[in-house]
Amino acid sequence: MTSRSADTPGAVTVFYDGACPLCEREIAFYRKCRNADAIDWVDVSQCTADEVTPGLSKADALARFHVIGAEGELVSGGTAFREVWTVLPAFRIWGRLFRGRLPSWLLNKAYDIFLRVRPGLQAVLLRRAATERSP
Repeated sequence: MTSRSADTPGAVTVFYDGACPLCEREIAFYRKCRNADAIDWVDVSQCTADEVTPGLSKADALARFHVIGAEGELVSGGTAFREVWTVLPAFRIWGRLFRGRLPSWLLNKAYDIFLRVRPGLQAVLLRRAATERSP
């Protein structure tokens, strides 16, 4: 799969796990924001190839949030969120705030902690959705 970012300088491509209820909710929130149409949103769970873009396997993309930033660099974790926030006017201040070395390190550490609790949060959301569907 070729992303728009590979062909269009300044474009941003987000790779997310659309099968994850937590990820899907967050991406749906971002997609409603002003300027979200400037981002190419790729649901990796729908990709059939083992590699979703050069240098990014489907398995890695499902395990961790990845973005090809405006500079064309593939980044992941907190740094990937920072790239998204920079594009969306409502979050641009957060994108700028986490540009420095220490703030960027803190953001990535916070994301690493989130990854440890993500399975539990996913389970809660899946149980809640199942409960809401049952009579």
